[in-house]
Amino acid sequence: MFDPRHLVTLAAVVRHGSFAAAAQELGYTQSAVSQQIAELERRVGARVVVRRPVRATEAGQVLLDTEAAISVSMSRAATEIAALAEGTAGEVRLGAFISAAASLVPSALARLRASHPAVHLRLCELEQRETHARLFRGEIDLAITFDYAHAPAPVPDGLRQDHLMDDPIMVALPVGHPLAGADGVTPADLPSDAWINTAVDFRDLAGSPVDADRGSGHRLDFDGMDFRTALNLVAAGLGVALLPRLLLLDAPPSVVVVPMRQPTLVRRLYTCRLDTKGVTASVRRLERYLREAAREL
Repeated sequence: MFDPRHLVTLAAVVRHGSFAAAAQELGYTQSAVSQQIAELERRVGARVVVRRPVRATEAGQVLLDTEAAISVSMSRAATEIAALAEGTAGEVRLGAFISAAASLVPSALARLRASHPAVHLRLCELEQRETHARLFRGEIDLAITFDYAHAPAPVPDGLRQDHLMDDPIMVALPVGHPLAGADGVTPADLPSDAWINTAVDFRDLAGSPVDADRGSGHRLDFDGMDFRTALNLVAAGLGVALLPRLLLLDAPPSVVVVPMRQPTLVRRLYTCRLDTKGVTASVRRLERYLREAAREL
């Protein structure tokens, strides 16, 4: 009824919200992308995208769901076929969020390089929200993901997730802060305007700094995903922040790290990949090396 390659083009158009950006990603001219969408609409007998702004129609969403299912099946087949080659060559693509990429990943990749010297290694720094889609599209082979002990995240069907380590959330304070020598800090120990708001997840958790009164109005709210920026704000003396321990392993000397108490916050890290019968030896070995790196931290 239609060419599956046109579904890939449709997915790119809707993902980018632009015919021109889709053409750039796919290596086509913008005219070729428009022609493929027009041909797809002719074959299905319905509009599949609204042009201004670009978005999928109801019929287009049905086709996007079909394209996603095809991509998952193709990725799973490619993974299982590659597993037959024992992973002695080819490429391993690992996706990881920033603090994991900086702490866990380097030693794990170094060990994989030593055990599988013919395998090309690729590391992609990803935001958490991108990871599952990239796995399903076959753009990465393995990922490091996370959730919080108080707010567990469901694993999508078709993916396998294995616990890697627990990463406690700590309080980062400037050197010289009155609480720098404390055994632990609670949100109530500091006025609400002392806290730098970060991307740490407080869902359904009582007593968090973000739920407190904003006090005098001098509070700094950081609207971003990179915890390193929040760490540098603390180092500059602009406030205190809750940050994962992985990020604080090499904290600057102007920052003091104190445990968080009441409530205790824990970020849980996982390895995640397509749930297939066959997995290349190099991917399995990388999973093992990541677990070893986690134990050594």
